[in-house]
Amino acid sequence: MDIHPIHTEADYKATLKEISALMELDPDVGTLQGDRLDILVTLVQAYEAKHFPIGAPNPVEAIKFRMEQGGLSVKDLEPFIGKSNRVYEILNHKRPLTLAMIRRLHLGLGIPAEVLIAETVVG
Repeated sequence: MDIHPIHTEADYKATLKEISALMELDPDVGTLQGDRLDILVTLVQAYEAKHFPIGAPNPVEAIKFRMEQGGLSVKDLEPFIGKSNRVYEILNHKRPLTLAMIRRLHLGLGIPAEVLIAETVVG
């Protein structure tokens, strides 16, 4: 099995092409092709983590995403943030999240605390 690390953009593209071809074959786990696919995917994940890192989302955007995901309204956020005017202030970047809000949002909506504690620009 001739596999080597991904060093260049050309290596990356060639590996993606090979992964695509292997996925079309849908090899069984434990077969030569299945093992090759698993190794190539791992190499691509390592390359992408190094060259295309994804930062943590903005806390307000994470809240908005959770609202959209769960079909939540401003009223639904009141138990976590406070009255609707406070919710709007948070969602419009007019007021920062407090520690108590962060805790309630984390526990109540399952938004990771590390996302909620990230700095936001209040304007």
